[in-house]
Amino acid sequence: MSEQEKKFLEIVDLEKSFGCGETKQDVLRGMNFSVAKGEFCVLLGPSGSGKSTLLNIIGGIDGADSGYISINGDKLEELGEKKLTQYRRKHLGYVFQQYNLIGNLNVKENIEVGAYLSDNPLDIDELLNTLGLYKHRHKLPNQLSGGQQQRVSIGRAIVKNPDILLCDEPTGALDYATSKEILKLIEEINQKYKNTIIMVTHNEAIKDMADHVIKLRDGKVRKSIINTEKISAAELEW
Repeated sequence: MSEQEKKFLEIVDLEKSFGCGETKQDVLRGMNFSVAKGEFCVLLGPSGSGKSTLLNIIGGIDGADSGYISINGDKLEELGEKKLTQYRRKHLGYVFQQYNLIGNLNVKENIEVGAYLSDNPLDIDELLNTLGLYKHRHKLPNQLSGGQQQRVSIGRAIVKNPDILLCDEPTGALDYATSKEILKLIEEINQKYKNTIIMVTHNEAIKDMADHVIKLRDGKVRKSIINTEKISAAELEW
C-alpha cells in the first residue's frame, strides 16, 4: 500500500465549537488521525465525545473552525461549494440510525435513488442479492421489518459505489440479533466492494471487528489502535 493510500483520509488539527461567549462549547479539540484506503474504521466514544460532529465534517455536511480533512490528497475546505456537492454525491455514502426511506417507493426504487447520483453505480440486482432483499424488491418500506429497512438504507448508500461509507450508529435502533445481521452485512460489503468504512458507535463490542479503532473522549483522540486480531461480526457478543 502506497503512502497516499495509507493516508487516504487524513484529519489534521481539526477543531470545532458551537455557540459563543459563555455558551461556547468546544466539541473537537485538535483532532489528528488518518484512515487507510479500504479500511474498516470505528470511531468509539461516549455521548459528547465529538463522534457525530466529526462524521458530519468528513461528510461535508458541516465545516471545521480550523484544521483540515483531506480525501485522497484533496482538502475539503479548498473544493468550493460546487465541487463539495459533487464530492458528497459521487464519493460518499451515508447510513444513519434512522432509515429515511421514501414511503411510496418500493425497495428496488429506493435503492435506485442512490444509483442516479453515480457515474459508476453497482448492478442493482446483484446488490439486492448481496443485501438479501431480492425477493422483497417490490415491497414498500412499511411492509418490511426494521432490519430489512436498514438493509435498504445501506443499499441506497452503497449502490453509488462510494469511496467512503459513513455509518452513524447504524444498529442503534435495532435489537441484538438484527444488529448482528446488519454488522455482518457491512462487513461483507467492505470485503466485497473495498469501500473505506467509517462507523460511529458507542458499542464497545463492535471495535473487535474493525481494522482500525479511534477512541474519542472530550473532542480528542485518546487512542488510535490498529486491530491485528480482529474477529468476524458473527462472533461478536455484547
